Amino acid sequence: MRLTRRGFLAASTAPPLFAAEERPNLVYVLADDLGQGDLGCYNSESKIPTSHMDQIARQGVRFSDAHSPSSVCTPTRYGILTGRYSWRTFLKQGVLNGESPYMIEPGRLTVASMLKQQGYRTAGIGKWHLGLGKDAATDYGKPLRPGPLDAGFDSYFGIPASLDMPPYVYVENDRVLELPTSQVAGMREQRGIFWRGGAIAPAFRHIDVLPRLTERAVKFLNGQRSSRRPFFLYLALTGPHTPWLPTHEFQGKSKAGPYGDFVVQVDEAVGQVAAALDRNGLARNTLLIVTSDNGAHWTPEEIAMHNHRANNRLRGQKADIYDGGHRIPFLARWPGKTTPGRVSNQLVSLSDLMATAAELTGVALPPGAGEDSYSIVPALDGSKPKTPVREAIVHHSSMGLFSIRQGEWKLALGRGSWGFSEPRRIEPKAGEAEGELYNLAADPGEIENLYLKHPEIVRKLMALLDQYKSAGRSRP
Repeated sequence: MRLTRRGFLAASTAPPLFAAEERPNLVYVLADDLGQGDLGCYNSESKIPTSHMDQIARQGVRFSDAHSPSSVCTPTRYGILTGRYSWRTFLKQGVLNGESPYMIEPGRLTVASMLKQQGYRTAGIGKWHLGLGKDAATDYGKPLRPGPLDAGFDSYFGIPASLDMPPYVYVENDRVLELPTSQVAGMREQRGIFWRGGAIAPAFRHIDVLPRLTERAVKFLNGQRSSRRPFFLYLALTGPHTPWLPTHEFQGKSKAGPYGDFVVQVDEAVGQVAAALDRNGLARNTLLIVTSDNGAHWTPEEIAMHNHRANNRLRGQKADIYDGGHRIPFLARWPGKTTPGRVSNQLVSLSDLMATAAELTGVALPPGAGEDSYSIVPALDGSKPKTPVREAIVHHSSMGLFSIRQGEWKLALGRGSWGFSEPRRIEPKAGEAEGELYNLAADPGEIENLYLKHPEIVRKLMALLDQYKSAGRSRP
């Protein structure tokens, strides 16, 4: 164990689970705003064909109780790469835009930097959305440092933020491929066909982005065929987040409008990645994870219009404190290690990638890293004792409301969604419940508020949340 120049602790090594040449590759595919109910393997009534993701579920493990650390994208991405809740930083609520400074603290260990120290080739492809550069407003005419390369990636190709946020440019490593010297008007053709007006590179077209990212990912995997180095690929797709722009061959492929068609295109991108692993003989030694950064942005009106429940029968949607905001699809395939077709009910978080990668590679995480990350390795094949992977999980909404989940109980510290769904905030009257308490085993739709009926559970969960906050960590 050693101290870095900024005081964060770098990883120390413990005996690895595998010899160096057998250390598993890690491919992490992160969809953007994909709902659990979009996938047929989670929702038999889905109006969207997702044959590739359903196939991965049949080949590996499908987690039924997986959650993003936030119900919006930027805080979740911080949690994935650092294993730490973003509310421990300046990012208490909301999201960054395409002109925000880099938000990962200098010297902080990330999944990519940890694996790079262990000899992994690390590649980031896709939507970054964690800020670029040091200035309050990013200067795209300068090297974009700090940025993905400073987070431990050997290479990076993608876009700065969401596909509906300017500037619209491609970034390769620490440079833009083409400066945003033109302007594009905002688009609001219909719900979902949306982007904000602003600076754009002359050759940039929104509809090209998802295919181009997929092509880059496949090219990277093709290049690993004869390499003896293990690799980590972090592929952050731009769909099905707005703008919903499926290319011609996917239009009309679902019964859920442009959104559903775009999900079909996301499914095809996942299929191309899985096929590249198979074709290049990489699959057997690769842990492939497919998941989403939060729930779908899918309104009650759209549920009624298409008879499709993108967030299954969970309450709420993206940004909300309810489970529809953060309970997400999570599939893990590792031939020979994961039991095909198994369903795990373990409570897991996207922040668990750090501790999982550490266990797989024999890294002992120091106290100053991965403070909220638990290894899901025991849950991958189901052969280990069925004790909980994690003690509890903390949820966070776009408007900054906390909730905590332990076992079957979930406590929210306020009332309302504190996100996109109405009512967003409910101010309790005298004698009314100040928060919301649900027994998810009996009430997965979060309908009956038991806050006043079980004050002892409220006190217990509040005390645990306070402990996590004051200790600066939730992992022992």
